[in-house]
Amino acid sequence: MHTRRRGSSDSDKPVADEPPEWSDVDAEAVEERVVELAEQGHSPSEIGLKLRDEGVQGTPVPDVTLATDKKITEILEEHDAEPDLPEDLRNLMERAVGLREHMDENPNDHQNKRALQNTESKIRRLVDYYRGDELDTDFTYSYDTAKELL
Repeated sequence: MHTRRRGSSDSDKPVADEPPEWSDVDAEAVEERVVELAEQGHSPSEIGLKLRDEGVQGTPVPDVTLATDKKITEILEEHDAEPDLPEDLRNLMERAVGLREHMDENPNDHQNKRALQNTESKIRRLVDYYRGDELDTDFTYSYDTAKELL
């Protein structure tokens, strides 16, 4: 969006209707592990990586959706363990806070100033998207609110 690049073509996941034979983990065990990892403070993408690498009871879970017929965020919503901010918005806010702190120390870093403007623009666009559903209707982004939420 804010770069000169034209985007990147990603490879698609292989089409699969059921989990692989070597990963025969019970769906309830996967859901319990997802909620447990969320309570430890992990984001949905980190939960997916941990399930892929560590698995449940030693058995890796390559795809939570195939194993449980639900996405990680759906599982978290069912168990009232979803994060207070959407993950993409939280990541952008963390980046903006870091850039703002860098700007305070280095006021002549014009490249960083532009990066901060672009990041805050993306945040405002995402806030408009999430407002009402996952955010309060009167939520507006500012550096102070981001610092407070993080």
